[in-house]
Formats: sequence, C-alpha cells, structure tokens
Amino acid sequence: MDVQHRDSTLWVGVDGKLDADTGAALGRVVDEVVTAHERVLTVDLHHVVLMDREGLLHLLDLHRRAEAWGLRVLVVGWQPQPQQLMADIAGIRGTRSATGERYALPGFRRLVEERVHQARALTDSDWPPRS
Repeated sequence: MDVQHRDSTLWVGVDGKLDADTGAALGRVVDEVVTAHERVLTVDLHHVVLMDREGLLHLLDLHRRAEAWGLRVLVVGWQPQPQQLMADIAGIRGTRSATGERYALPGFRRLVEERVHQARALTDSDWPPRS
C-alpha cells in the first residue's frame, strides 16, 4: 500500500488483491495517518486486479467512516474485475456497467452493501455443507 499526503488530500494506492486482509489493513492505515489537514481521501485502485466481497465491504466501511470525519472520498482507477463484482452484486447485467462511476452515488453504495450482506448471510447459512 502506498500512502501519500498531497496538499489537503490523503492518497492511498492499493496493489494486487482487495480482500478481507487487505481491506482491514487499508482501514488501519487510513485511521493512523489521516490528519485534520486533509479534506479529501483518494483511494487509487488502478493496480487492484482482484476484489472479493469482503474487500468491497471494507472499502464501503472506509468510505462511510471517512465521510463521517468530514472527508470527501474519491475512489479512482476501477479495474474490470472489481467493477464486475459490484455489477453482479447490484444485479446489473452486462459488462461495462460503469459501476465505478455509480460507486460515487450514496444510494448505489447502500444497495451494494445491503446485497453483499445478503449474499454473505446466504453463504454462511450454507456452511458447513451437508452430506
């Protein structure tokens, strides 16, 4: 993870996978380095080639917490797999569904978060598998 202070922006670049572990680390990093000077949190996903639903939940949680701190949040550099994950969860058919742009809308983030929690509940209720 690459963290930089740029004027009034805290810029965080994530590489590789955004999963439960990376998402938790992202949250801890931002908690530890954000200052009263920052007005914007930019999360750069240009190098995130794989995101799972747990990583998405961490990103949504970070977004909500940062807004509560009074920060404007920008998530940039959405790659195909993370966008497709959001589209699948939101029930949007087809590729190139512009979910990266839709992520900026609070209502879309709430929809995605609700559906991730529903999917998690279904998966958890099916575990362990019955023989």
